[in-house]
Amino acid sequence: MSYESNPILDKLPKHLKQFIKPQHYEAYSPIDQAVWRYVMRKNVDYLSRVAHSSYMDGLKKTGISIDHIPNMYGMNRILKEIGWAAVAVDGFIPPSAFMEFQAYNVLVIASDIRQLENIEYTPAPDIIHEGAGHAPIIANPEYAEYLRRFGEIGCKAISSAKDYELYHAVRHLSIIKEAAGTPQEEIDKAEKHIEHLQKNMGTPSEMALIRNLHWWTVEYGLIGTVDNPKIYGAGLLSSIGESAWCMTDKVKKIPYSIEAAHTEFDITKPQPQLFVTPDFAFLSQVLEDFANTMALRKGGLSGVQKLINSKELGTIELSTGLQISGNFDKVMEHEGKPIYIQTKGATALAYREKELVGHSIAQHADGFGTPIGKLKGINIAIEDMGPRDLKAYKIYEGEEVKLEFEGGVTVEGTIITGTRNLRGKIILVTFQDCTVTYNGEVLFQPDWGLYNMAVGQHVVSAFNGPADLNSFDLITHEITETTIKHKKSEERQQLEQYYLQIREFREGKNTTISRNKVFKELKENHPNDWLLPVELYELAKKGNDEAFQQEILDHLESIKQNNPKVGHLIDDGIELIEHSLSKVK
Repeated sequence: MSYESNPILDKLPKHLKQFIKPQHYEAYSPIDQAVWRYVMRKNVDYLSRVAHSSYMDGLKKTGISIDHIPNMYGMNRILKEIGWAAVAVDGFIPPSAFMEFQAYNVLVIASDIRQLENIEYTPAPDIIHEGAGHAPIIANPEYAEYLRRFGEIGCKAISSAKDYELYHAVRHLSIIKEAAGTPQEEIDKAEKHIEHLQKNMGTPSEMALIRNLHWWTVEYGLIGTVDNPKIYGAGLLSSIGESAWCMTDKVKKIPYSIEAAHTEFDITKPQPQLFVTPDFAFLSQVLEDFANTMALRKGGLSGVQKLINSKELGTIELSTGLQISGNFDKVMEHEGKPIYIQTKGATALAYREKELVGHSIAQHADGFGTPIGKLKGINIAIEDMGPRDLKAYKIYEGEEVKLEFEGGVTVEGTIITGTRNLRGKIILVTFQDCTVTYNGEVLFQPDWGLYNMAVGQHVVSAFNGPADLNSFDLITHEITETTIKHKKSEERQQLEQYYLQIREFREGKNTTISRNKVFKELKENHPNDWLLPVELYELAKKGNDEAFQQEILDHLESIKQNNPKVGHLIDDGIELIEHSLSKVK
């Protein structure tokens, strides 16, 4: 096993465990640790003023350290106290899997950390975003329940083929952007490809719409009033650039509503507007309103058509509770209602998310077709017939019958048996020597074997994935592209060594190191590095070494002249040190 389990992780289904990878804590470099420390110190200082109160409380409850990248094992020991767990994954995983993890109270954490060059923002999921953004807020019970419920509903949302294409494109961009040395032309090309896909998505799928809701709440949500909002979205909490930007008048603030589902976003740019929810409970209210628009709750012809368009494994549930899981291939309709559905390939039947005995993918390897609706000229639906009614209409063991459905589907054959649900209602009728036709077209013929006819007047639900997770082999995920780890140059290894020496000095592990010597070598060999000089300034300030402080400030000033882009990062770092040390005095 590549991770340490606990009671929450033990409940995960096998197909989710395939995404989990080891954290490899020892692979974090001293520069990575310095990036974490800089972002967290800046965040905590700033977010204590602008984040929802749950954030600071959650940092304490989840045991997330400001000075060290969190170890997943340590996090899990603390998270289980609030009924959650965390696992490491390799970057972006498919949206439905991501949401399903949430449904099991598991935070998915991309264990990589952003490069120093992307310290303010990265489109790639990383441990700063997940560990410092998502984890603290789930200590709020109302928000934690919203997140779990969102996962439960979100993983049932039906995707389109274009959603998968966009997912792979975004994953590719996040990988190359965080890989050291990727040519800018390659990044530009990947961003243009995403832009093209986003402009040509067609009618948004349920997954696209619920992903918008996720973005504008879980990732980029504000809470309170439009005039006085606080931050709770993980994307804002983990971005030292955007958490400040979003509080300015340049970012429009809009009261949160279901309209957020129809508001698209661009992952490659800062957000021009944000939604403000009055409280966490209101998030759940909007989520339920959205769920009421999904095929999960509406079913019907449109639900079946969504599954056909997705070209992915899905389930429809009939009014009797019978669930049919497979790849839906076609639907026949009459007066706006489905009257016959057909799957292709492996199909399984279930009732209340439990596979029916004798109706696994082994029995229905080549697909499953069934009429839906009422019999022609008969007011009572088959599912509402009692034993006497069934006998009167010859829907009875050993009877040879011809059932004509409204809309034109005919089932003709000899009944062998019926399957009933827990309430005694008939949900399945099995025939031999059976022929099924629709307007002269043969849909099933006797030499194909036994015919199982589902009983149900309506399609009451249609959703992504199988009814019974054990019916299908879902361990099929193949990561086509993994995060890129370049071999470190000698120059980089030397720089990491300097960071390690200063870290060990600060933590009291090796106080014999000459900081002046490290600084001198740093200036000579790595004149553009700004973060280590900031850390050295902190130590000089603590040691009241004014000459050394001035020497460092002069060097940082020259870095700012040569690279204005990092100027504000240097200034913020210095200001943070001054502020924190003045509080100590």
